[in-house]
Amino acid sequence: MKKKYFKPNPNDPAPLTATATRLVRFEEVDPLGIVWHGRYPSYFEDARVRLFEKFDIAYLTLYGKGLVTPIKQLYVDYLLPLRFEDEVTIEALMHFSEAARINIEYIIRNAAGEVATTGYSVQMMMDRNDNMLITAPPFYQDFIEKWRNGGLA
Repeated sequence: MKKKYFKPNPNDPAPLTATATRLVRFEEVDPLGIVWHGRYPSYFEDARVRLFEKFDIAYLTLYGKGLVTPIKQLYVDYLLPLRFEDEVTIEALMHFSEAARINIEYIIRNAAGEVATTGYSVQMMMDRNDNMLITAPPFYQDFIEKWRNGGLA
């Protein structure tokens, strides 16, 4: 049974998704030959960057609009080990939220298509002076409205 990281609301639009693929590098494995647990956040980031670029909310785009989005929470469930030279697919699913935050779920699959790792991140929105935003800035509210109306599929 798949764990639900974010409580779904039936009125919300479907998550936005993007996928990244990569090979496990030698420097990412531990002496047992499996990916060291601390490497998984960078795998998540591969897919998160792809997602943000796909929907024109890349980090530098946000920064240019005065917004930074640091990670507030990060959670990982390790299900199957990944090994050196495994080809992995990392899927990022951005869940709808009207709050000044970004909720992303991750699914890492091995070459056989088996789910090896899942997790999530929550990013808060801050201005460039490190002030946490209570509401999303207008350009991001426009993005949310476009998403809600089906304009980002």
